[in-house]
Amino acid sequence: MLPGTATADARRLLITRAARGFADGIASVLLASYLTRLGFTPVQVGAIVAATLLGSAALMLAVGLLGHRLRRRAVLLGASALMFATGLGFFAATRFWPLLVIAFAGTLNPSSGDVTLFLPTEQAVLAEAAAPRDRTGLFAWYNLAGALAGALGSLASGAPDALAGAVHLDVALAERLGFVLYALIGLLCAAAYRGLSTAVEPLPAAGAPPLARSRGVVLSLSALFSLDSFGGGFIVQSLLALWLFRRFELPLPTAAAIFFVINLLGAISQLVSARIAARIGHVRTMVYTHLPSNVFLVLAGVMPTLPLAALFLLLRSALSQMDVPARQAYVMAMVPREERAAASSVTNVPRSLASAVSPLIAGALLSRSSYGWPLIIAGVLKAAYDVILFASFASSRPAEEG
Repeated sequence: MLPGTATADARRLLITRAARGFADGIASVLLASYLTRLGFTPVQVGAIVAATLLGSAALMLAVGLLGHRLRRRAVLLGASALMFATGLGFFAATRFWPLLVIAFAGTLNPSSGDVTLFLPTEQAVLAEAAAPRDRTGLFAWYNLAGALAGALGSLASGAPDALAGAVHLDVALAERLGFVLYALIGLLCAAAYRGLSTAVEPLPAAGAPPLARSRGVVLSLSALFSLDSFGGGFIVQSLLALWLFRRFELPLPTAAAIFFVINLLGAISQLVSARIAARIGHVRTMVYTHLPSNVFLVLAGVMPTLPLAALFLLLRSALSQMDVPARQAYVMAMVPREERAAASSVTNVPRSLASAVSPLIAGALLSRSSYGWPLIIAGVLKAAYDVILFASFASSRPAEEG
């Protein structure tokens, strides 16, 4: 259950995070299959994935740096409207260049985590929606809601194939209908955001720069998070699905089932994060859980058969998301209240920018070989991040850690 100090606004944001997670789960798996069915090459698929991440980074930066001046509910309502337009755009367009533009300007998320412009505003609200001692636990429930719903969305991404067979519908058209559902979920989120209280709004801006007091620690963390995300960009869920399709000739319903279990394990594991962080601290929680998961990722990339590759992907997923609540709570705890939206943006924007470069490289690698080079490269880079993070920040604890 939620921490006892969590507010009604926190509960509302858990609902919207779940709704968006379900939409992202559908879109991230469906995207690779749909674009391949349209005849796009792996490089073109990688370019569209990269465009989604670049566009999200630009929007997050604008929202984060202006977050101390903007009304948070208005930002979230505007993001919901853009989500609705993105879904309709992917339904209507079938050519590469229009889809590339829509991907850049919209909110489509090709990964299993949240990399959209909703993120800095929601994180800033959540950081104030419970007592400091309950912050990591609240972030864990927030991520759990998104991950569980994302797992269900990944499973639901196999529905278009079943629908097409049942009603004799063109498979590509059935997959396009998934983006209509994505758009409708944007409307549901808007309805939920309208109910947020006035307590979510930021303090009046005093004319100070967005990161006047916490610039040093935020920029240092941003640089490290960028390395992690550059590695993660090789294995965003859409490209991981593409690798499974090419390496093992996996049908979409089977891939949907695998990603359902992957996301389910990742979701459940996040609840453990708060307990571990309370005992050993945020940074040690991030490193001690993330480093073994990257070893499993490398092993998945070299496995010769689908069962072995799936096994190591599942082992990785049981650990890989434990660092997320600890990381989010750590950043929020290290900066003052009025700088939290900017800190969330500045630490997440480089993540999106860095992860936007690697899908192009991964797409090029997959166009030449179906071997698991993207997984191997990702695992090595992310393991290097873990080591550097521990060396740099293991002794830097926020006051609430004691």
